[in-house]
Amino acid sequence: MAGDGSDKPTVLIIGGLGYIGRFLAAYLHDNNLASDVRIVDKVLPQLAWLPPEFEEACAGNGKFMQADASREERMNKIFDRADGKEFDYVFNCGGETRYSQEDEVYKLRSLALSLAVGREAAKRKVKCFVELSTGMVYKADSSPSKEQDKLKPWSKIAVFKLQAEEELAKIEGLNLVIVRLAHVYGPYANQWVATALCMARVYQFLEEEMKWLWTKDLRQNTVHIHDVVRALWSVANWYSAGKENWDSKTMGKVPIFNIVDKGATTQGILADIIAQIFGIQTGFQGQLISTFARLNMDSVVDDVNDEVLGPWADLLAEAGITRPGPLSPFMEKELLKDTDLSMDGSRLEKVVGFQYEKPKLTKELIEEVIESYKKMKWWP
Repeated sequence: MAGDGSDKPTVLIIGGLGYIGRFLAAYLHDNNLASDVRIVDKVLPQLAWLPPEFEEACAGNGKFMQADASREERMNKIFDRADGKEFDYVFNCGGETRYSQEDEVYKLRSLALSLAVGREAAKRKVKCFVELSTGMVYKADSSPSKEQDKLKPWSKIAVFKLQAEEELAKIEGLNLVIVRLAHVYGPYANQWVATALCMARVYQFLEEEMKWLWTKDLRQNTVHIHDVVRALWSVANWYSAGKENWDSKTMGKVPIFNIVDKGATTQGILADIIAQIFGIQTGFQGQLISTFARLNMDSVVDDVNDEVLGPWADLLAEAGITRPGPLSPFMEKELLKDTDLSMDGSRLEKVVGFQYEKPKLTKELIEEVIESYKKMKWWP
């Protein structure tokens, strides 16, 4: 690299073609924040539904390396650099992000990956290792969970993410920071917000009311991808500059930060936005149906999916869309739980001095998400 950038950090992003990894890579690239970036992923860029604006940041100029970071024997290939020096920062954005997989899948693709990369980072004295975790590790409560509150993971992803957090914290010499994320949304988003938007499109097509289970007050806290990658970078810089304002006696040895916007997003907030955008009625099932659903979750989820998947396929066919990317209205049972995702993000602001630029979910930000789908020809 040119000498003028050599004082900037060198960065390794594991799972760099995943949703957060690609946005982090683009943020570093667009703002010229790193002197060297390596993107590692087991998937090739051509197969990762990569929008054009990510191609240079993720796959240009020898940045990309295909490797499975859950395998110890790949570590030298992943970490070795041509100049013999070590990476300054390692961001672990890797791991299994699909819900409802077998335990073995999460053990191998999430837990084993975190530990393999963490051990190697400790061995090589990496200045900061940032582990991405989830807010689903907290004991569900409508009042916002702080970083030191009770833990009781309520999704399989969270069970194994919490194990990874605990095991990484035991690794001698690892300069570890853990971040716990709310539901991440933004352009090209898949999963949580994408499922809701695809379902809304189906109910608009069917000219029917879209009804949620549980209540409008169920907490579904969110954070925009733009703020997620800014926060990741801020935390790594803060750590390597000496962890100012961190009191390990009261806060714990390993810095942990929630990344969550200030909007205290609920199902009701999302339902209102969807009603405005799609021009459909939205509402909530009564107590009786919600109680039935709690007892018969499998059949309720199957019924919902039976109801929406056929019309979704019709919509795609009508629009001539043969490759709908990662979008689907398929509802995961784990995401339909009567469980609050409610988090307090004030520590990141107070300790690191971070400020959110997209502090709450808005109609405009959700419209931006739909526009990004249209741009990729994913949206019927």
